[in-house]
Amino acid sequence: MTRFKVSDMTCGGCVKAITAAVKQVAPEATVVADLETRRVDVTGPARAEVLAEALREAGFTPEVIAA
Repeated sequence: MTRFKVSDMTCGGCVKAITAAVKQVAPEATVVADLETRRVDVTGPARAEVLAEALREAGFTPEVIAA
C-alpha cells in the first residue's frame, strides 16, 4: 500500500479526480480517500513515484507518508 497526504484535497470532486488519476495509471488499484485527514491510500502494484506523478498531473500536491 502507498499512502499520500494530499493537503489540497478539499471536496468530493477532488476525491473523484484523484481516484480517476490513479486508475489511469493503475486500473487495478484500490483507492481510499479520507477528506478529514486528507489522506489517500492506494493498494496495488504501481510504484509510489508513478502514482505521485499522476496526482501531480491532475493538479494535486501529494506527499508520500509512511503507511
